[in-house]
Amino acid sequence: MGAMTKPLDGPLIGDLLRCPQGAVDIGSFDARATAGAEAGKKATLAGMEELGAELSELQERLFAAGRSEPSSARRLLVILQGLDTAGKGGVVRHTFGLVDPQGIHLHAFKAPTPEELDHDFLWRIRRALPGAGMIGVFDRSQYEDVLAVRVNKLVEESVWRPRFDIINDFEAELAQSGVRIVKCFLNVSKAEQKKRLMARLENPAKYWKYSSSDLDTRLKWDDYMVAYSEVLERCNPDQAPWYVIPADRKWYRNWAVARIMLETMRSMQLTWPPADFDVAKEQQRVANS
Repeated sequence: MGAMTKPLDGPLIGDLLRCPQGAVDIGSFDARATAGAEAGKKATLAGMEELGAELSELQERLFAAGRSEPSSARRLLVILQGLDTAGKGGVVRHTFGLVDPQGIHLHAFKAPTPEELDHDFLWRIRRALPGAGMIGVFDRSQYEDVLAVRVNKLVEESVWRPRFDIINDFEAELAQSGVRIVKCFLNVSKAEQKKRLMARLENPAKYWKYSSSDLDTRLKWDDYMVAYSEVLERCNPDQAPWYVIPADRKWYRNWAVARIMLETMRSMQLTWPPADFDVAKEQQRVANS
């Protein structure tokens, strides 16, 4: 319990990066900002080991509760959204790599399969939700159905526009059932995205990361910014908040998501489940064995 009682240094990163409610203009967010980490990269990352140790303990408490009371245990769902090169994979490796992988349920949503298209757009999302006591991580999510679907004109506006309210109702349902939701928009700048795409083409070890479709998406940058702005504006309740994570500096992006996870899990007031047996009796049995 000792590590958990130590106050965090500085302001809550979640407060600093929480997307304001109301009208949103993504262009107003600085993708190179380092809010809460003004001491710089070296000083900030020096505390990652300690941060990771507490995250790991909190995750174990969550996991233990899921095994002890699977019908009532809480869950954490972290949604990662962002354009190509924003760093969703990097966050998964460097942030969620701080905790025990057996307590993580990762799902990366690609283009829907024929089977998935035969159902409503939330069908595949519901099937991928984390179980009791788990931390679920969505690499892309239900928001693709009001982002990529909208920008690429895959369906009529009369189809995708009502989905904002459907998503809000869905997330309210999850929150009511004990799912804590954290949504992170990884905000990479257009200039930084160009730099990262070019780096993939200049290094044979990174060719596998590049797809010509990445450039197709980049050419629709302005349309995506409009679509993302509306997502942040219309689907940002306190029970399922959006955080705008500056993603041009990879070290800050990873640290910020880890800090928000830590702050969120602290607020869940996780405790170890009590023993469902007579501790003294079992101690005696072990001693006599």
